[in-house]
Amino acid sequence: MAIKPLSELTPGMALASDLRAEDGRLLFTAGTELEERHLALLDRVGVAEVDVTEEEASLSDETLRDIEDYVRDFFLYVNPDFSPAIELFHVVLEITARAVASGWALPDLDARRATNVEHLEDIFITGMGTPETIAKHETELSSFPDIYFRIREVLEDESASAERIAKVVSTDMNLSAKLLKLVNSPLYGFSQSVDTISRAVALVGGRELSTLALGLSAINYFKDIPPELVDMRTFWRHSLACGIFAKLLAETQTGLSPERFFIGGLLHDVGRLILFKKLPYASTEAMLFARENSIPLVEAERSVIGFIHTDISVSLLAAWQFPTGISDMINFHHTPLQYPNPLEPAIIHVADNIANAVEIAEGGMYVLPGIEEGAWDLLGLEPDPFLAEAVGQYRHQIDSLMSAFF
Repeated sequence: MAIKPLSELTPGMALASDLRAEDGRLLFTAGTELEERHLALLDRVGVAEVDVTEEEASLSDETLRDIEDYVRDFFLYVNPDFSPAIELFHVVLEITARAVASGWALPDLDARRATNVEHLEDIFITGMGTPETIAKHETELSSFPDIYFRIREVLEDESASAERIAKVVSTDMNLSAKLLKLVNSPLYGFSQSVDTISRAVALVGGRELSTLALGLSAINYFKDIPPELVDMRTFWRHSLACGIFAKLLAETQTGLSPERFFIGGLLHDVGRLILFKKLPYASTEAMLFARENSIPLVEAERSVIGFIHTDISVSLLAAWQFPTGISDMINFHHTPLQYPNPLEPAIIHVADNIANAVEIAEGGMYVLPGIEEGAWDLLGLEPDPFLAEAVGQYRHQIDSLMSAFF
């Protein structure tokens, strides 16, 4: 499937999913082959983009074997007898084959290596800077956006009214614009446009919107990452993917706020950004080590640097006075079963693995860290059909979210 703007639609294309108007009215069902009259109607009712199926070239047996070998390399750290891993592998095989059939070329080994960063110098020498000193150095030098603290005050005030929440959030025009784009994105799928923060508070909830605002304001903190070290669009695309899957997973559970998990997923690798800033050369060595030895990046960090990005996020999020629940799901997302309430970090843990998996068909660089069986069992989900459906929703949402944020 592919999300295409109305201007790129042509007669003969078929809908990949049901198409609805802004008011929720069903326009056409999945499988409808578009004709000129359909396109005219879509233009008249103001439909901006449509999910259509893509014609794919047939693939040779040799190409299919190459695809399977390519995908299998990313699953080296995954239990091959674990049913969710098996289902995820087949889902990734399918989307990778679709990508290749549509013209995408499997990356070669050279494409999986980092660019030269010999000129970068680490502020801390590996082995001499602890996670605590690195995080402290960062927070002492850098100021946080004022709006972050005002929103945090609202979150901590149990009696804060919806009107007050909307007023505080609305004081930052850039943040308000991003929140409205988010609420109007496929992530929420509201049938009518949401054009004010007050309306967003009414639909999403005051505390939920405040949580979203807090997380989005934190993103603005990271503006000076060396561009030759990491492509920030790729970094945030992975982070958004993790947020999408975390929200979808949270929606399957009783009594959880999906917005908290979206932000937990969005910021799950925030410690890695501090490593990029303070230990750029060592971070590059870890990335190269992970790529060349086909091991998860988190294990390469442990081998090369001596600690991992969640060791950094523990001190960093504490210094920010970030909400404890979200901090814990971030800090324990690689070791969810070590947390007293393992369900919440388990959701981020599983979401991170699924996000890494879908990136295999987009030129991803790192093998999956692997899903802990106990973490998946906590969710009580059947791999089939959940994984395929979740990946379908991700593909429908990710491009719109990327355009909304970056």
